[in-house]
Amino acid sequence: MRVSVVGAGLGGLALAQGLRDAGIEADVFERDPGIVARFQGYRLVLNPIGFHAVRDCLPTRWRPLLDEIVMDASAEQLILDPQLNEIGKLGAGRTGIVVDRQVLRHLLLTGLTVHADAALTGYDVLADGNVQARFARRDPATADLLVGADGVTSAVRGVLSPQTTPIDTGVRFVIGRTPLTDEFAGLSKAYGSKITGDGVSLLLGAMRFRTPPKQAAEQLAPEVTLPDIGDYVRWAMILPPNGSLGGLTAQDAVLSRMEGWHPELRALIEQADPDNSTLLSIRVVKPGERWASGPVTLLGDAIHATSPTGGNGANTALRDADLLRRCLIEANEGRQDLLSAVDDYERQMFEYGAEAVRSSLEKLPAFAPEAKLS
Repeated sequence: MRVSVVGAGLGGLALAQGLRDAGIEADVFERDPGIVARFQGYRLVLNPIGFHAVRDCLPTRWRPLLDEIVMDASAEQLILDPQLNEIGKLGAGRTGIVVDRQVLRHLLLTGLTVHADAALTGYDVLADGNVQARFARRDPATADLLVGADGVTSAVRGVLSPQTTPIDTGVRFVIGRTPLTDEFAGLSKAYGSKITGDGVSLLLGAMRFRTPPKQAAEQLAPEVTLPDIGDYVRWAMILPPNGSLGGLTAQDAVLSRMEGWHPELRALIEQADPDNSTLLSIRVVKPGERWASGPVTLLGDAIHATSPTGGNGANTALRDADLLRRCLIEANEGRQDLLSAVDDYERQMFEYGAEAVRSSLEKLPAFAPEAKLS
């Protein structure tokens, strides 16, 4: 069996790793001009389902390395004012496993065949049941299955399910990261909480590695090369509806909305890495009607993009990867045919994927009251 995966995000790479480990050929096609063309290095909180999914997709020999580059986390989920005084609670406390997206992505890239600068232009289902993917700047690729793991603007979804389109919630936020030094020890109660004032919300989260990633790889899996990064604080400011930077840099736009805020909060933004601060929008994709079963399917944000306020986007994509991996292994071992395996995956994925989107949107008004939810 051969599988073409379009999109080199976490879900697509986890699927490819899991298939490769099971002896199934998997090629990854990424539209970016290079595998690390964009910075993708903010912390993620994985729930037990997401963490075990990515762990199960990895070769057994790399699992100790994964365990060493994550951290256990818990947060009270408080609401604080700009002076860090508690003024409420967001809800029940949250626990999980925290991982850096950039580090995890490098681990998942190891040993895979990844074709960069491969923007999909379309695909054809051939007479023999295989599927041929077409690309703008490379030769077509033929496989038994084509998996669209290419995000909110999925080119695969545009052909397979053109009626399924992203919904813009109108919410904009600036995200960045700052090295975690002793200077910010006093902010610990703000990690996992919401700081609110002047029509904006600031969210903070700490990333502390059990062992620095580069060092951990050298000790536990020398064939893996991980980024040489240290502990940091990830921050994100949710702007007023349809907010913009107004010509300012990402950092200056945040600081302009923090007049009179606690000096440690302002210092956190002032000392951020300017190259890793950017303005993003919150868009969601709701799974609609199922398409006719065939040798093409979707995974992750391509079919169920969630609001980050639900904390379940990466978790759900990794769950997809592990579920599809297991279904395809069954087909490869002759326990069911390929289309039945894909149908089994889609039936389950549509159900929990729709719930993930619904749950994330339910939590969004607590951070952005004027968000458009439909």
